[in-house]
Amino acid sequence: MQTLTRYFRLLPRATLLVLTLALSSLCLGASPVLDRVVEQGVLKVAMSGEQQPFNFVYGKKKSVIGYDVELAESLARLMKVKLEVVKLPFDELIGAVRDGRADMVISGMTITAARTRDVSFIGPYMLSGKSMLVSAKIMGKVKTPADLNNSGIKLAALKGSTSESLILQELPKASLTTVGNYDEAVDLLLAGDVNGMVADMPILALTRQQHRDANLQLIQPPLSIEPLGIAIAKGDGQFENLLRNYLLVFEKTGLLLNLHKKWFEIGNNKIYEP
Repeated sequence: MQTLTRYFRLLPRATLLVLTLALSSLCLGASPVLDRVVEQGVLKVAMSGEQQPFNFVYGKKKSVIGYDVELAESLARLMKVKLEVVKLPFDELIGAVRDGRADMVISGMTITAARTRDVSFIGPYMLSGKSMLVSAKIMGKVKTPADLNNSGIKLAALKGSTSESLILQELPKASLTTVGNYDEAVDLLLAGDVNGMVADMPILALTRQQHRDANLQLIQPPLSIEPLGIAIAKGDGQFENLLRNYLLVFEKTGLLLNLHKKWFEIGNNKIYEP
């Protein structure tokens, strides 16, 4: 009799728990972005198109190619939908996800606490790091990165990037010029209008390869190590779960490694090693 009494006392609590879990499952089951992608048959991926070799415009057709593009193509292929690249300035990418112009961002974007307040990140799919490309003249005067923290140094960085944040936080005395794309920063550096540019290591290493005659120097070791992730709208648990599973498949099957070899190595010479 006591056992039955105890059972009936616990029953309301158990019922409440079941109902709570059921409601939670329904909330997690709502997937507006995934539903939109499947119903429209299109995956819209936002990227700057100006972050070689991550993503950049190439050829007469002005197609966007690169590591990020092939990663996005692989995701679209598994979802059995078409890929649409949404090309936007870097500092507008997160806004595009928030207002629904894009389903995700894949654009060499660092996972940060500040950005995670606005979007959810899946990954990382790659580890990168910030460094600095400087003229040979400046390199001869610099023994440590801290030597660049003075008012006589002019640096360029992509607007809205973690490179900009790094300069403001670590090199506050240096003069900062923000640019809309990396080509602008390279032009400023080659013209002598700035002493250096801060960006992801792969971008700087490739820039150095492309302008060997300029004798640009890459500062080592990296100024930071940063995880790159896929940004999606917050609150879409099903879409997030799907993407995490797909990234795991890409890692286990070697797809991410193969993409790295394709886009971050020139011949047998590795231009970037994470």
